[in-house]
Amino acid sequence: MSFRCGQYALDLSRPRVMGIVNVTPDSFSDGGRFFTAKTAIDHAHRLLAEGADFLDIGGESTRPGAAAIGLQEELDRVLPVIEGLRDVAAPISIDTWKPAVMHAALAAGASLVNDVNALQAEGAVQVVAGSAAGVCLMHKQGTPQTMQARPIYADVVADVGAFFQQRLATLAAAGVASERIVLDPGFGFGKTLAHNLELLKQLPRLNSLGVPLLVGLSRKSMLGQLTGREVNDRKTASVVAAVLAVQRGAAIVRVHDVRETVDALKIMNALNEV
Repeated sequence: MSFRCGQYALDLSRPRVMGIVNVTPDSFSDGGRFFTAKTAIDHAHRLLAEGADFLDIGGESTRPGAAAIGLQEELDRVLPVIEGLRDVAAPISIDTWKPAVMHAALAAGASLVNDVNALQAEGAVQVVAGSAAGVCLMHKQGTPQTMQARPIYADVVADVGAFFQQRLATLAAAGVASERIVLDPGFGFGKTLAHNLELLKQLPRLNSLGVPLLVGLSRKSMLGQLTGREVNDRKTASVVAAVLAVQRGAAIVRVHDVRETVDALKIMNALNEV
């Protein structure tokens, strides 16, 4: 199976790693560490050297309770970073739900849209359909400001799957080929710990949709709940969670700790090839 995003066609017969570059002051794990264009670009190059297959550039935190920011502020944060990475030999992802940011980022050199809102904003589908970019559709319940208040599902896996089926139908009608789409179940986005664990356990059920899965568990609160570790002390748990996700069918894992995750997946791949 391959994933097409812009000029790239990535073979997903082995798991791929997406490195996180948060150009924000308030992201839950590394907010403020890479807030200038230079520090973000330098960090991105480190992640590539450590083995990242993608770089995911985000200018607005979507952690639970995060405050929304304006369009121009988000553009000012992400565009210099994307332009500074235009010549790297890896797909650049723009992590945004705003169609105007998607459009500007694609023009600046991004080749993938990673949208926590699954292209539900007015005009978002049209931006992706009018480009050659890939897209990651994420499931969430509620908004970052409200999503963890009281999430409820009849069957979290079935409900997430039904949402994805609806979004895939919308994109197909707009002419976006399935080879350009990956799906993110949205761990921690309107889910309790029990919901998150059920989603991870039952991840193969979502693979039945026939579209690759991208999983983001890195340093998330569910790992803190399970281990008792603070956010910046969850490296081991994050790497284990990434391996478990890949074993259950994830094609791409979105992580902060690229080097450690790449090493763990190398060992897993070697065992699978014996």
